[in-house]
Amino acid sequence: MTERARFDDLTPRDLYDLLALRVRVFVVEQECAFQELDGLDAEAEHVWTRGPAGEVVAYLRILESGGETRIGRIVTAPEHRGTGAGAALVRVVLAEIEGPVVLGAQVQAQGFYARLGFAVDGPGYDEDGIPHVPMRRT
Repeated sequence: MTERARFDDLTPRDLYDLLALRVRVFVVEQECAFQELDGLDAEAEHVWTRGPAGEVVAYLRILESGGETRIGRIVTAPEHRGTGAGAALVRVVLAEIEGPVVLGAQVQAQGFYARLGFAVDGPGYDEDGIPHVPMRRT
């Protein structure tokens, strides 16, 4: 089941679980020291799924900006990768969005997003030491 909440509606447990997964993957696993709490969470809608033991399986956040929808912080828990959980979550969110959707994809995940209908939309860039490409789905 997909869960979603605006920042002010997140329970303390949900917020903790979501941030714990983001830090586990983006900071610890990817060995990337960066400002994970970037000030945008308070403006975002947070969307996630949980597994049978209550663990967060997949997560993303949605931000509206300048007539575009940006999805980001897309993450699947390592023990759930390869199950389709991350793609399923992105598909649920995309089905509800009208208009263009943009994201910054790590280059190694570019194929994942291409299979979901995204195409590279500009030159690559470095973000916190990790190569990225801008992608768009119209």
